[in-house]
Amino acid sequence: MKLPIFTLLLLFATVLVHAELKIAVFDADVTPLTGTELTYDPMIGIGEVTLRARGYVLTGAGDPIVLCAVDWIGIGNAAHDAFRDALAEAVGTKRERVAVQALHQHDAPCADFTVADIMAKANRDAGEFDPAITQPGIDRTLEAVKTAMKQQQPLTHVSMGKAKVEKVASNRRVMGEDGKVKGVRYSTTKDPELRAAPEGLIDPYVVAIGFWNGDQPVLVSYYYATHPMSYYRTGLANSDFPGMARIIREMDMPGVMQIYFTGAAGNITAGKYNDGAHKNRAILAKRLADGMRKAWEVAKKEAITADDVSWAVEPVALKPNMGEKLPGRAGTGLSAEELVAMISDKEVASEILSHLIGPACRLAWIRRYEAGEKIDVSCLRLGSARVIHLPGEPFVEYQLAAKKMRSDLTVAVAGYGNYGPAYIGTADDYGRGGYEMQVSLVGPDAEEVLINAMKALLKD
Repeated sequence: MKLPIFTLLLLFATVLVHAELKIAVFDADVTPLTGTELTYDPMIGIGEVTLRARGYVLTGAGDPIVLCAVDWIGIGNAAHDAFRDALAEAVGTKRERVAVQALHQHDAPCADFTVADIMAKANRDAGEFDPAITQPGIDRTLEAVKTAMKQQQPLTHVSMGKAKVEKVASNRRVMGEDGKVKGVRYSTTKDPELRAAPEGLIDPYVVAIGFWNGDQPVLVSYYYATHPMSYYRTGLANSDFPGMARIIREMDMPGVMQIYFTGAAGNITAGKYNDGAHKNRAILAKRLADGMRKAWEVAKKEAITADDVSWAVEPVALKPNMGEKLPGRAGTGLSAEELVAMISDKEVASEILSHLIGPACRLAWIRRYEAGEKIDVSCLRLGSARVIHLPGEPFVEYQLAAKKMRSDLTVAVAGYGNYGPAYIGTADDYGRGGYEMQVSLVGPDAEEVLINAMKALLKD
């Protein structure tokens, strides 16, 4: 018997409305091989904690949505595209519905296939950007996602909470009375005067978002804004104190995946509370884990269906910052033509050209911009929570602005998406001096672009 077309449409609509929301969690080892290049030094071994790529896939709310946090210093340009494309293919979705964020630990690799291509075409060594270092990690993450998709669980509830993290984050840029940067508080700061300065503008809260299958938590995802280093340049690949904090939380909650995202932390470090003593890694890890635990304990649980989940994207163009030529900062202030000449000059060492935020990175960003390539700023709507994904190293002001836009909701921010633009300060910061603005690959107009994108994404 043939059913009337109206009945068929009604049945089809009913299936869509009652599509079951599911979650798959994955964890992959993305530690490179000993003997390859980390961002600053050759890798001689593995530290306390291996490098991980952890994330989850949501299905049942349109095309699958993928979120992934990676223990690398950065993933930029064509490498960011390739990582997202691999995960999208694994779950049958579009690149636009995949967010891949680095955590920015410094004893870790940096992936940028655009930089590698620029160096290869100039017959130069790509150094730490050699795809052979990071492509295996992408491949292992792809396989982990495929395995996870065979083990999906129903997602019935989410929970949201926040708590203060004590004595970890401090503002990196210490200002003088003239409103200019008088000192930079790096992750390790030994200068007693800089360490004695106030914390400055930070976001003291860690946000915890829990995912539940009935009464059983499946994973907890945390968001906190600080550079994730205690000390580095060891040659030992490790995920530093956030990786240790994850392990502490795993021991607290056996069988429940713990995922950590670094927030908008371009101008935030642990420098006020860290003089570089190796014992501080465990101390900072415990302080962070304590905040994570408290955020979990106060979290409020709510039922969730596919109707409560959505994904939105705002592609943005961030204009390159030409700036001025700075002594000791190779490539700053040079045009694309001058950068090409510099990279082709065999008198200039390859390690200078390909280094993080060096001439090849500058050229890569200029070329991407001139080719019309845009960066996706995205937002996950998850019940009464919103998760914003930003590129580069955004300053904490962007995170605070996003939270202020929707103070009626739980808003979490993950930075370090496409690492192509590197530091992204506020418009005013570009006139205040300091290391970050000197080497930023984008200009002061980036603030208006990102603020408008977040406003659009956070609208009801």
